[in-house]
Amino acid sequence: MRSEFSVAAHWRGEFDEAELRGWSAHLRAQLLAPRVSLGLIFIHPKLFPHAAQILELARLHAQTPLLVGCSSTGLIAASEEAEDVPGLALGLYYLPGAELRAFHFTQEDIEAAAEPEYWPRKFGVGKEQTNAWLCFMDPFHLDSEAWLESWNKSYAPLPILGGLASGNYTEQLTQVYLDGHVYEEGGIAISIGGDVTLEGVISQGCTPIGDTWTITKAERNFIYEIGNRPAYQVLANMVSELPVVEQQKCRGNLFVGLVMDEYREEFHRGDFLIRNLIGADPKSGLLAVAAFPRAGQTLQFQRRDAAASTEDISALLRQTHERLGTRSVYGGCLCCCNGRGARLFGQPSHDARHVQGEFGPFGLAGFFCNGEIGPVGGKSFLHGYTAALALFVQKKTNA
Repeated sequence: MRSEFSVAAHWRGEFDEAELRGWSAHLRAQLLAPRVSLGLIFIHPKLFPHAAQILELARLHAQTPLLVGCSSTGLIAASEEAEDVPGLALGLYYLPGAELRAFHFTQEDIEAAAEPEYWPRKFGVGKEQTNAWLCFMDPFHLDSEAWLESWNKSYAPLPILGGLASGNYTEQLTQVYLDGHVYEEGGIAISIGGDVTLEGVISQGCTPIGDTWTITKAERNFIYEIGNRPAYQVLANMVSELPVVEQQKCRGNLFVGLVMDEYREEFHRGDFLIRNLIGADPKSGLLAVAAFPRAGQTLQFQRRDAAASTEDISALLRQTHERLGTRSVYGGCLCCCNGRGARLFGQPSHDARHVQGEFGPFGLAGFFCNGEIGPVGGKSFLHGYTAALALFVQKKTNA
């Protein structure tokens, strides 16, 4: 497939310099654009010894001035997801009018980022000089939650999307890539500015069940009361009112959805931050969740399974396409939880094919993550069991 704005493909197998040289050049030839603005590359851990050579081959023969990415045991290119198959995925993007800058950061930077001005000062990119961020990072030697908290202070509500690399779990080793450099620690952040921005589709794999409720008493990660009733009682009553088939689907698959933007008149799919329901006590009536809910916050219970995940990503992709209207979509980067894929859906390439079905054919590259990054309600979060799609789109004009 030849394309004006983006192309992506898998390289499967062992390292072969001559073959990779020709493959990279062939992929560049599929892109009809006058130049490449950005290359995204994701490499399987079995090719770690050759990573630096692979980067140089891609930069030179795919004519890529800016090349970024990370390692992963699962690779995504075009409409295919290759899980635990040695090789690499490479996407090439022509982004008209984009202003791109990329940086490597470390755990030491995170520990020094005590004030919102730290990151803009260090990289020379203020909130007014960028539209969005695409980020990849090492999960073993970097406090990703602390990083995201400090990055949000500097740049929210601008969208931050991406994911945590996967690699050699035995040795706790991953890689992140910036141009010809291979880093085994830290993260890579790409500022997307100029006439291009990112539009995020954050499919957390759940479907809402029951009504929305207001939390009336909460402390730390415990919810004591919902609608002035014991929280456990509200949950138990909600489940008991479901049809028997739906009750069975809820067993072991219940989650909590928390609204992040309370200023909306109505709440819909995509407005909720999904977090684990980690405990429930019928005696005290409390629920324990993997978040810090607050009194006055809107809550809705959620169910996660393969069918719910399919329903969720289909609906969110469709909503996003309608919202973008006539704005150009140049390509995408798909960051999927390593708990999705064939493990969840029973067949490969589920998420990639849904993305291509809604927006394609276009260049789509990505990987399976140890955690996914994306915005909900004007702030970005670290997610699990999520498909985080970053679409490169034409920036909306003020006219």
